[in-house]
Amino acid sequence: MSANTRQLSNGTEIPVLGLGVWQVDDGAECERAVTWALEAGYRLIDTAQAYRNETSVGKAIRDSGIPREEIFLTTKFYPGGKDARVEAEKSLERLGTDYLDLYLIHWPQGGPTWAWPAMEAAVDAGLTKGIGISNFSAAELAELTEIARIQPVANQVLFSPFEYRKGLVEACEEAGVVVQAYSPLGTGRHLDDPVIARIATATGRTPAQVLIRWAIQKGLSVIPKSIHQDRIVENFDVFGFELDDAQVADLDALDTTHLTADALAQSGKWWS
Repeated sequence: MSANTRQLSNGTEIPVLGLGVWQVDDGAECERAVTWALEAGYRLIDTAQAYRNETSVGKAIRDSGIPREEIFLTTKFYPGGKDARVEAEKSLERLGTDYLDLYLIHWPQGGPTWAWPAMEAAVDAGLTKGIGISNFSAAELAELTEIARIQPVANQVLFSPFEYRKGLVEACEEAGVVVQAYSPLGTGRHLDDPVIARIATATGRTPAQVLIRWAIQKGLSVIPKSIHQDRIVENFDVFGFELDDAQVADLDALDTTHLTADALAQSGKWWS
């Protein structure tokens, strides 16, 4: 296993850094972003049914000429749908591929367990290698693992020094679930923070690189999003330096969640 991957509980390896395509328009914009990422060395691409850009993601992957088995591809079940296995088949059709590496429940709408049997059916049918969750709290994860025949391998959550969900990460690790960070840059909000700027200057790196590196050093897989080629390249260039203990502690201290085991604040949940 390379230092740039983590092993999931199903035996597959997930890169610790990938490209997310939330809010990236289907068509040329998405195709360009994925193409640039693959050219820069990314081998993890993360999309979702709700993003409506799976077709463009699939096209860019096929056009890259990189063998499919060298790319770790994730999509997510939109829980407004009824049957996660059926929706996985539709995703594969849009993506133009035979299988997913990871298929997640996008959020726990309707409760954490109802969609899981159909997620397991997607594994049984060979549609995906692994299944997992997104935006699930430690309590929701515990409820799911109680009934699961096939255990979730990952939980993708909002995570950064400002949303340092330490309790949730610890619960996931204890359950053998790898945590993946989305919006590690706070959709750009965190880049101007003075503490991050100071550490960026001290390390000779950019604020974005500092934020991504911090999450990687926490043992997470991280999926920053960008549609700009220079940023996509820059965000991937985080393996040549390390934050020291004092810098990590300074970043940890930025947390506003009180080290929560929740995936989102009550006010942040967009589902009922």
